[in-house]
Amino acid sequence: MGKLTHKTILHVDMDAFFASIEQRDRPELKNKPIIVGGSPERRGVVSTCSYEARKYGIHSAMPTKSALRLCPQAFLIRPNHRKYSAVSRQIREIFHEVTDLVEPVSIDEAYLDITLSKVDLHSGEEIARYIRRRIFERTGLTCSAGVAGNKFLAKTASDFQKPNGLTVITPEEADYFLERLPIRKFHGIGNVTADRLESINVRTGADLKKLDLETLQILFGKVGIFYYHIVRGIDDRKVESAGAPKSISREITLLQDCTDPRQLRILVRTLARKTARRAAAQGWAGFNITLKIKYADFQTITRTVTLPRPTADGELIGAHAVELLKKTSAGIRPVRLAGVGLSALHPIDTPLPEQLVLPFKDY
Repeated sequence: MGKLTHKTILHVDMDAFFASIEQRDRPELKNKPIIVGGSPERRGVVSTCSYEARKYGIHSAMPTKSALRLCPQAFLIRPNHRKYSAVSRQIREIFHEVTDLVEPVSIDEAYLDITLSKVDLHSGEEIARYIRRRIFERTGLTCSAGVAGNKFLAKTASDFQKPNGLTVITPEEADYFLERLPIRKFHGIGNVTADRLESINVRTGADLKKLDLETLQILFGKVGIFYYHIVRGIDDRKVESAGAPKSISREITLLQDCTDPRQLRILVRTLARKTARRAAAQGWAGFNITLKIKYADFQTITRTVTLPRPTADGELIGAHAVELLKKTSAGIRPVRLAGVGLSALHPIDTPLPEQLVLPFKDY
């Protein structure tokens, strides 16, 4: 049993997880552009793609048709969620060999509190290297990792040197690291927010740090408080081990109310994919798919569909969620928030009970 001198969080993010598994299992695809996603004829989207495909501008949640237009020679593979979930469980087993404080974020990433670990190693960097080596030995896959004093810094660090990288941010280095970090590298700051910040000449952490709390709240509302804290390396969230949830969902409050039906469909499909990845990471599938919409006047409505079999397939969840979207006034009425969730959960690898038909005769 090892104990580190200060609180240490590790964030592990698998590199192009689905695509890397396919390349591992099919050697002829190694170093080739791979797209894992749905059919272009059925409005499929990209679940993930290999780094070779990303060079063409392909990214997750992009319509498969658009991705193939960018790279016609790419190999399109339908997702095999059962296989990906099995590999994810192998990786989680490695995490639990090191610590019981494991918080899966999605099927391919997790936070670990390694302050108190089960291995006799004496630094966060040593533990991260140990885990990365064990993952490669057991699965043949690479991952990127970040080590820091809190979840935000650890996540930002793991994104810093992808793929197959390791970044350590010590407490003494945190301010220096964040002040020099480009604004688009901050976890939690998306492209729309980054564009808005750059329009007022905020391009690095140092620039963001010059904005006081009041200004950030005026510009971004409540999320401005989050930006104020993260640029100072402040994040008090704990790593929370996952129990048996009643539901799994992802939702987002938009920076600006949306009335564009196409953008809303893209948003709903993206949320569905994220929900699916989170559910698969925790080993659950769901019978019920629920769409949540909050209009600009703060009225909140939900629409739910029940499936004959549980699913953790992001494309299927997205397709049903888009159909549910049609049963709302979204697009006619401005939308402030959207969410997609799974409920009536069932363990992903547990067979459903089947009703037996007995050969009795009526007399």
